[in-house]
Amino acid sequence: MIYLKLFLTFLQIGAVSFGGGYAMISLIREKALLYGWLNENELLNMIAVAESTPGPIAVNMATYVGSSQAGVIGSVVATLGIVLPSFIIILIIASLIRNFLKYKTVKAFLSGVRPCVVGLILATAGIMFLSTILNFTNVGQYRVPDIKGLIIFAILLVTATIYGKLRKKKPSPILMILISAVLGAVMYSF
Repeated sequence: MIYLKLFLTFLQIGAVSFGGGYAMISLIREKALLYGWLNENELLNMIAVAESTPGPIAVNMATYVGSSQAGVIGSVVATLGIVLPSFIIILIIASLIRNFLKYKTVKAFLSGVRPCVVGLILATAGIMFLSTILNFTNVGQYRVPDIKGLIIFAILLVTATIYGKLRKKKPSPILMILISAVLGAVMYSF
């Protein structure tokens, strides 16, 4: 039954993921491709949409996958699955927070998890870059790089650099998404 599979899959992802939504992307990608719920291109589009809509990216992705597989009920089931572990863990931590962080083992655990979270986020970014910009999907399946994508990436990089030097701060992610959307609409419509 698809509802149970969606719930259990996203429950598993929610239960073993540390570091927030970006750290979950690689696990969601793995499961969505494994079960044939989405192909690589659909997944990349979904990540772009989930990133540009309000709410946590992992919740948006779970909702999207659930909806694509089983409609509204599927989206509710997948979303509940990914949120439930964090909700329960936060309830427990909130009730114990005053005493929780004073233990060396807790501090050591969190210090050990941080590099893994950074690695997951960097791996996901690398995979997205390779597949979106360079059209590299699997070993031996390299195609011609997406020149328009490379141009958009270069424009965004130059824009962020110039903005940072002039304003002495990073540009707003919303501004960068809007610039990227306009560039994509202009460049890919020709």
